[in-house]
Amino acid sequence: MKIKITIEEIRKYLDIETPEFPKYVAPLINLANQYAQGTRPRVVGQMSELIQEFGGKTLFGWEKWYLEKKPDAVKNATEKILQKLKELKNSLNKIDREIVEQWVRDLVIVKTFAGLRFQEAILKKGADIKKTNYRLSDPDEESKGIDGYIGDIPVSIKPHSYEVKALLPEHIDTKIILYRKINGGIEVDYGEIL
Repeated sequence: MKIKITIEEIRKYLDIETPEFPKYVAPLINLANQYAQGTRPRVVGQMSELIQEFGGKTLFGWEKWYLEKKPDAVKNATEKILQKLKELKNSLNKIDREIVEQWVRDLVIVKTFAGLRFQEAILKKGADIKKTNYRLSDPDEESKGIDGYIGDIPVSIKPHSYEVKALLPEHIDTKIILYRKINGGIEVDYGEIL
């Protein structure tokens, strides 16, 4: 049986106070920290290693031990995050209705279209690499597991986690192009066609 223990429950079991922040403040600080990278190991140390190195059992003991080991870490992280918050405040002041509408249009119209049509982009890029043409498959070819052609090579475009070989019809000689969504785009493996 699997049971989830929430962070709030862990804090309660360990008698650790939960700070109260005004609405939206904690997520905004978290966002600023993601950009500032204020709590990365190079700033505050490798926490998983440090907590194992710590021999004590109490929060007070941990805090004392950590601050002796890394006396400037909290101050340095705070400064990095505060600087990024200033930049975010400056950006927030520039947001108006027109910018929000432009952002919504880009998300709802453009990114949705691009996200649903990225197979064609994968085919085009593969064709560029091989210096040939491409085309999307017709409905009959699609029913056979072919998503398109790069030159005269039939290809099936599948997510990286997909077990392609076992699921495709055996009588089709289809090359597999695997992709993985990554931050800012997709990573494509053209290994079978190059």
